[in-house]
Amino acid sequence: MVTLADRVVVPQHVLVRFMDRESVLLNLETERYFGLDETGTRMWQVATSAPSIEAALQQLMDEYDAEPEVLQSNLTELLGRLMENGLLSLNPADVGTPSTV
Repeated sequence: MVTLADRVVVPQHVLVRFMDRESVLLNLETERYFGLDETGTRMWQVATSAPSIEAALQQLMDEYDAEPEVLQSNLTELLGRLMENGLLSLNPADVGTPSTV
């Protein structure tokens, strides 16, 4: 299940190729691929570079004129489908960050 507190991680067995404003993701282990349109590609780029899905959602809300609930639903649905196909994994956002204690 995708939660906003998670961080998106691209597994090493996933190959990403960008073509114009679209992209293709390939799981080298299963040979399954997934094509993303311009919006899906942008969601992928932001989600894979943000410290959390919540931070990615905030950035996407700044970029797109969409209702926050709709954008969140679209983002979490996309990430969930990619996760089901082994094209990304999720970690807690605080994994790998220095402790503040």
